[in-house]
Parts: sequence; C-alpha cells; structure tokens
Amino acid sequence: MDYSTKEIQKRVDDYISQFKEGYFSPLSLQARLTEEVGEMAREINHRYGEKPKKDSEKEKALEEEMGDVLFVLTCFANSLDIDLSEAFEQSMSKIESRDKDRWTRKEREDN
Repeated sequence: MDYSTKEIQKRVDDYISQFKEGYFSPLSLQARLTEEVGEMAREINHRYGEKPKKDSEKEKALEEEMGDVLFVLTCFANSLDIDLSEAFEQSMSKIESRDKDRWTRKEREDN
C-alpha cells in the first residue's frame, strides 16, 4: 500500500485520537524517537557492522524499525501541528540548493 504523508498523518491521528491520553509531550516524543532510532541503529549494526547478534536475539526486520521511527515522527509532527509534506519540501529545497555542487554527478545517458 502506498500512503501520502497526509494519509499517514491522518491514520496516526485517527489511531491516537481513540485514547484519552492523546499525544505524548514533545519531550516524551523526542525520547521515544531517540529510542526507536537506537533500535534501528542496533539492527543496522548487527546486519552491516562488526557486532553480530547473540544467539538468543531474534532477527528484527529493518522495515519494522523504520516503520516505528516513522510512526513516532508522525506523532511528533501531529502533536505540533506540522505538515510532514511541507517539512519535507522545505528540507529538500534547502538540500538541493545548498548541496547542488557538493557531490560528483553521474554522467547522463542520452537516449
């Protein structure tokens, strides 16, 4: 299934809105985001780094870890009334301008 950022934000909001507690505070969400990024880093380190998993540790899907990061980031954005599409556009515009000559470009093949 493909989701737009608006659909992602609405689905997360529909889920969170079911509960009286609502969204966590920004500080708690930052802690949760850090925790989830740490879990993703651990999985990447096991797969691509020098630290193998213990025999007792289950294999986790990297997609699941990235999904957890996306969920918490979306909660964070929703709680602060930030549109992820707008945030992404601002970031990409900055990066495309700032870094346009920073990296070696691939040769284009003309068809």
